[in-house]
Amino acid sequence: MLNEEAVSLPATVRRERMLQMITEREFMRVADLSEEFGISDVTVRGDLDALDHSQSVRRVRGGAMARTQVVRAEPSFEESMTASAVEKQRIGERAAALVSPGMSVIIDVGTTTTAIARALAARTDLQQVSVITNGLNIALELEPAMPGVTVLVTGGTLRRLQHSLVDPMASQLLERMHVDLAFIGCNGIDVAHGVTNINLPEAEVKRRMIASAVRTVVVAAGTKIGQAHLIRVADLADVQTVITGSSAMAGAVAELRRAGADVIQVE
Repeated sequence: MLNEEAVSLPATVRRERMLQMITEREFMRVADLSEEFGISDVTVRGDLDALDHSQSVRRVRGGAMARTQVVRAEPSFEESMTASAVEKQRIGERAAALVSPGMSVIIDVGTTTTAIARALAARTDLQQVSVITNGLNIALELEPAMPGVTVLVTGGTLRRLQHSLVDPMASQLLERMHVDLAFIGCNGIDVAHGVTNINLPEAEVKRRMIASAVRTVVVAAGTKIGQAHLIRVADLADVQTVITGSSAMAGAVAELRRAGADVIQVE
C-alpha cells in the first residue's frame, strides 16, 4: 500500500483493512503493520487497541492475532438481496408505515432498509418528508418519491460491493442532525450483545445515526434475531423497536421481549 494512500485513509477504514489482514494471516506484528500502512508504531498500537476493545482481534505482545471466531466473508449487496426477499419486503412495508408526512428520517444502508425505501417510494401520501441515507442505492430508490420526499446523501468513503458511504464525511454530517426516526440494519441482535455488525466502518456510522434520532427502529430478517457478530453497535436499551419476520426463532423473539424490547414480527 502506498504511504500517501494510507495516511489519507479514515481510521475506521484503515482498521477494517488491518482486521482483514490479521484475519487472513492469523497474526501481524506492529512493525509489519507500520510498514504496510506507512504509519507510526504509535498509531498502529492505537488501532490495534481499538480493534481489541471491540473484540475484533486479540492484542498480544508485539502485535495482534485473530480471534478464534471465524470471520465470514461479507456478501455483496446483490447476494444479500436475494436472501429472504419476501420477508424483507414485508418488514420494509411495516417499517415504512411508521413514517408520516413532515417527518425527518434516517435510512441506514442494507437490503432490508432498501425494502423500506421501496415501500416509501410507493406511497402517494408523503409530503415534506426528509430522508438522510448513507446508501447510494437507497437514494436512487427514493428518487421517484421526489418532490414529496427530499433525499440527502451523507457523503463519505464508498465501501466496495456494499453501496454504502462511511467516514470521514458521514459522521460529520450525522453529528449535526436531529431526526424523528432512524431505521437501522444489522447483522445480529440479541439480549447479551445488543445490536452487532460485521464491519467496523459501517458500525461507526450506525452509532451516529442512533445518536441523532429520537426513535430508533432496527429492521432485521428473522435469521439475524438471536445472533451476535464482531462489532457492537448499540445496547438493546438504545433501540425503541425491532421489526423482524416470521423466520425468527420464537425463543429468541421471546427473550428480546422479556428484556423489554418492543418486537414487531410480521407474517
